[in-house]
Parts: sequence; C-alpha cells; structure tokens
Amino acid sequence: MNLNQIVFMILRRMRAPLLLLIVSYAIAIIGFVSIPGLDAQGQSHHLSFFDAFYIVSYTATTIGFGEIPYPFTTPQRVWMTFSIYLTVIAWFYAIGAIIALFQESALKQAYKTAMFQREVNRLLEPFYLICGYGETGSELVRALDKNELRVVVIEVSPERLNELEMTDYQFYIPHVCSDATLPDVLLYAGIQHPMCRGVAALTDDDHANLAISVAVKLIKPDLPVLARVQNDVIAANMASFGTDHIINPYHIFGEHLCMRLNALGTFLLHEWLTRAPGDAIETPAAIPPGPWIVCGYGRFGKSVVSSLQAASMPVTLIEADPQGTQCPDCIVGSGVEASILQQAHIQQAVGLVAGTDNDINNLSIVMTALELNPTLFVIIRKNKRHNEPLFQHFAADITMQPSDVIAHTCLSYMVSPMLATFLAAARDQGNAWANAVIAQLVAKLGEQVPDTWDITISATLAQAVCALIKQDVPPALKHILMNPAGQHREEMPVVPLMLLRHGQKILLPELSTPLAIGDKLLFCGLDQAKSSQRYLLQDVKTLHYLVTGHEMPETWIGRWLKQ
Repeated sequence: MNLNQIVFMILRRMRAPLLLLIVSYAIAIIGFVSIPGLDAQGQSHHLSFFDAFYIVSYTATTIGFGEIPYPFTTPQRVWMTFSIYLTVIAWFYAIGAIIALFQESALKQAYKTAMFQREVNRLLEPFYLICGYGETGSELVRALDKNELRVVVIEVSPERLNELEMTDYQFYIPHVCSDATLPDVLLYAGIQHPMCRGVAALTDDDHANLAISVAVKLIKPDLPVLARVQNDVIAANMASFGTDHIINPYHIFGEHLCMRLNALGTFLLHEWLTRAPGDAIETPAAIPPGPWIVCGYGRFGKSVVSSLQAASMPVTLIEADPQGTQCPDCIVGSGVEASILQQAHIQQAVGLVAGTDNDINNLSIVMTALELNPTLFVIIRKNKRHNEPLFQHFAADITMQPSDVIAHTCLSYMVSPMLATFLAAARDQGNAWANAVIAQLVAKLGEQVPDTWDITISATLAQAVCALIKQDVPPALKHILMNPAGQHREEMPVVPLMLLRHGQKILLPELSTPLAIGDKLLFCGLDQAKSSQRYLLQDVKTLHYLVTGHEMPETWIGRWLKQ
C-alpha cells in the first residue's frame, strides 16, 4: 500500500465530517450575505462572500475577532448565534472523527506498511527476508547482524516486533506486522528486490512455512529459500516445489550427535564456524559408550535413538504414549517416576535423554534420574527460550533447543554459500584433519568464534588482483592475507579455508598458490582483517607493493621510465 492509497483511505473515512462542515459553512455564509446590516451612515449594507467566510471562519473556530466591518444588527446577531452552534457542533464532530481515524488500527497498519515498503525499496545492500521473529528468527537475526548482513523481518505477532524494536542491533531492521503467507506481503517485503539474497521461512507452523516456500518459488524461482519443518510429509511437499534448504532441527541434531559420537573434532569445527562471531566455544565432553535411557519417542527421541544405535549403544525407551509415537518396545511411563527409571535399570546406564515436549517434565526426569545415578551423561531438550534460566542453572552435558539448531544451520548457508560446501567436505576428511584445522584457527585467531566470508576474483570484487594478473604480476594467496597498513608485510589474522577453481575444491590451500581470475575463496578471521582485505583487493598500488616489494609509479611517464 502506497501513500496515495492512505490519503484516499483518510478522505473516504472523513467524507461525512467534511460534508457536514461544508454544508454548515455554506448555510452560515449564505445567511450572512443575505441579511442586511447598517453602515456608519445608517445605510443598508450587505456583507461580501469573502467577509462572510472570514467571519464564519473565526466564529466556527471559537476565536472571535468581533463584528466587522460595522456593528451587527439584531437579525445579524441572531444569525451569528445560530451559526456559532451550527459550525462549532460540526467542528466537534469532525475533530472526533479525526481522532477516531488516527486511533484506528487499520490506518496505523496501512501507514506502517507503506513506510516499511519505502524502507525496503531504499535498501542498497544485500539483505535476507526473515519470515517469523520467534525464538529461531530472533537468534538468526542477531547472528546475521553480527556478520554485518542486512535483514528484513515479517512477523504476525505485535509483541515479538516490540521485542525487536527494543533490541540493540548495529543496523536498522525494517519490519512489518503482517502474515507472511500472503503473496502480496512477500512482494512488498522485497522478494523481487534486486538486493534480496534469500528468504528464510522460520514460523512455528509447518503449513505457513510451506505456503511461504511455494509462493516464493512460484514468484521468483531462482531466489534461495530456507524453510523450517518438522513434518516429513510437508518436507516432501516443499522439496517438490524446489525449496533449496529444508531444515528439520531433529534430523540435524541427530546428525550432529552422530558426528559428536564418532568425530568430536569435526563436530567442534562445525560449531566454531556456524555460531555468531565473538561467541565463546567450549570443548565438548566426550559421550560415554554404554547403555542409554531415552524418555520420549517423538521426533526428537527417534533421531537420538537412531544416532545412538548407529554407534552400537543399547537403548531403553520410556514413552507415555506408545501407540501415538509408534514405539516398538518401550516401558510405558513419563520418566518422572523413580520406579519407571529403576525398571529401565537407571543404575547401570551411562546416559539419559530427556526428550519430551514439556520443559518442566524434562527437568523433573533428569533430577530424578541423577538422584538414582549421579554419574549420568545428560542430554536434555529445551523447547522454550524463556525457560533458559532454569536450564542454565541445571547445566546439562548437552542442551538441545530446536531454534538454536535451525539458526546455526541457516547461518551456515547465509553468511557464505561456500561455508556449507566446506563443512560438507570437512566431514569427509576425518577427525584428525579437523583437529589440525582447529589448532591452526586457535593459534592464529584465538578461542572465540571468527567471522567468515568469501570473495570472488573478478573485475568488480577484486579489481587490484585482476589488474596485476593482466600486468603479468600475479599475486599469490599469501599477498591478499597481508596487512595493507603494516610496515613489514605482516600477515593479518585470517585463515584461508577453501579455494574453488573450475569446480574443484581445494581445502586449506597453500599460501603460495597463485590467484587466477574466477577463483572463489573462503576465509575466516577477525572482523578488522575482513575490512582490510576488502580494501586491499581494490587498491592496485598497495597490492603491487606487497607482491613486488617496490612502489608502483603513479604516472605513465614513471611506468615508461621503469620499463
């Protein structure tokens, strides 16, 4: 909705008050013009239409400048009295209608929508459209903002948008309270904007996420879509419409758990590169082998059981609704009772999974189990973010929250398209290789989560590199890792993770590798190094000095003399 439509809405709602004002003014003016008065000489005198309009204007607004141009006669004063009540009542009605109009939620929403549309149209930087600012969406927006990526938000709940407005982000985030399943909303939110880089459907309703994915793929098929889903049937429907990344938090947690069981270093590398920059990563404890007890055989429980059984660990199931969850062989109960846990041989178990969809029950299960076996390794499912203080106080070995899993997965696709490719390739390299990479990252960058970015060697994104290649002075990878402000060509805190050249993936490329036009490189490092590298890629003179050790002549005469 544009501003012209808002003006039309206001005029349509104000039609009756405006007509009443016009009619009352017309009656009062005609009366003043028609009723004769007396001038200073006692001659008959009629007011002009302008004088009558002037008198009615200050009378209707209760200002009252007096009787002009001559004192009124009794008939004129009678008409003045009538006009006062007529026009003032009309003004009261009009003012009341104006106040009611600007308190109307429909007009407020229309105005906010128009302003939102204008803000989106004015964006000159790449941005992602986030549909849903719940627990998952807020976590993802925070991470993207830390990575200096712009975001546009659609959220149907006003309370959640109030939370967004009160959060301190480094960039202003355009947002609107509307239903993202409506195609019109997606259109004015910018899915056809040239700077839109993708859409994330992160509402807590699978059907809404499906509707968003289908609408985006029908309107703009080449726009990447990431969709949260928990139902396998809806996931298959999304896949049939070409949804690029279908994210099931329980499947992903199961994969990560399997990775943690079999390749702890690979798991830690994945966590390190997909969290928000600046976060601290602690070395996770190893999961002990032996018998496990799983309470809850829903979507989460099935995923965990599959991972544990793949690692050849015996699992005992406790489920309150065996028929509803299709639990093949389990002990019937919730797990909060000590007798049920003892029936599952809690004293001999090495680990416990509290995976129901109720946070209080999960905490109760774990507290009861630890009283019976204090050495248990505990995996607990946290469903609601507002229960965070309870889970922090408890401090389980692994706390699974679906929103965190989804946000980190989306981040790996959004921050850099190459990052997801690198992580997939890293899983195939083995645990020892991942440990070596982690050691290199810690030695060069410290123990906090680094920033991750990619560059393409092209005339627009790396002008200096392309210019030197054409001058037969090709830079090597090490040259674009040097500090352009340094005096002795020292390296910046940056680690090259992957080089893509002609479709070939080169992990941890050698620093002596010469660069070529068309190369795509994935880096991780500190934020100030990222900014310095962007400057270096565009400054031919500085890069020439770093490559050759000599100053580059600035004039054509100097370059000719040097040749």
